Amino acid sequence: MLVKKETANKVINGLIIDPLIFTQKFVKGCDVCICSGECCYYGVYTDKSEYELIMSKKDRIIKSMDDSQTKNFEDWFEDEQEDSDFPSGIAVGTEVYNGKCVFLDKQGFCTLQKIAIEDGENKWKYKPLYCILFPLVIFEGKLTVDDEHLDRMHYCNKPINQVSTVFEACKNELKHVLGEEGFKELEEYRKEFFEQDEEDNEAA
Repeated sequence: MLVKKETANKVINGLIIDPLIFTQKFVKGCDVCICSGECCYYGVYTDKSEYELIMSKKDRIIKSMDDSQTKNFEDWFEDEQEDSDFPSGIAVGTEVYNGKCVFLDKQGFCTLQKIAIEDGENKWKYKPLYCILFPLVIFEGKLTVDDEHLDRMHYCNKPINQVSTVFEACKNELKHVLGEEGFKELEEYRKEFFEQDEEDNEAA
């Protein structure tokens, strides 16, 4: 598929938009009852500010953890590392415990999201951005598909289950990272992208 240079370099809210998000096949939506939160098995990188927010809620988090999780908060995170894709410039990875992210319970639910819902907060209040976004990812300033991580999935990566696209399945996530106005701009860009693609195919 030919993508013109000016189309490929579309920027919204400071992020380069990879048109792959419009065409990459994906499942209809997240359903941990089917996959048990498999995408969370490997842990995630958080921004330092997200790490600090999570640690400020450690007592509340511990109360909602089950016996498959470690309640020793000193074992929750890896050492800090520099990463320009994070607002603070510092990334802090979550540890893996019992073969899954320390914050994933045995039913496949994220404890960070669970406590937010239980306390009447926005469900993503404590959840790291990269957890929210999957299968989307921000890499070197580009909003794209995390195909490397997606390739490890046993449910989301099966063609028989991919009845939608990343764009269609992740509209709320895209609104979260781009904002409402940014999402409207993305919808317009998507329309232009497919119109251009159709013109290119007719000219071929």
